[in-house]
Amino acid sequence: MAEQAKIRRIKKVAPRVRSRLKKDDLVMVVTGRERGKTGKVMRVMAGEARVIVERLNVMKRHSKPRGPQSPGGIVEKEAPLPISNVMFFCERCNAPVRVGIKAAADGARIRVCRRCGEQLGNE
Repeated sequence: MAEQAKIRRIKKVAPRVRSRLKKDDLVMVVTGRERGKTGKVMRVMAGEARVIVERLNVMKRHSKPRGPQSPGGIVEKEAPLPISNVMFFCERCNAPVRVGIKAAADGARIRVCRRCGEQLGNE
């Protein structure tokens, strides 16, 4: 019993995911309740391996009144999705695709579509 008391409990934390998704990217949800829907990435939470997508995974939260400027009530807000459940959506391919990285002539790294090879994003 004393040995068990000495063992420290380690809190499991999701590893920081190095994602190729960025804010304002168009993504498609590939698994889960919102499967097949597309939306724009509002925020990438790399430390928690999650993304917030505009108008997807909407949850209702009850807010308490905090004076005349915020009356309270039921507020709808987007909840984070696991980053593994979304894929970049290539408009040229019209499909969810994997993202690759290539070096440009000037040495800059650019994101490219693995399916059609086109440069992705608005870099």
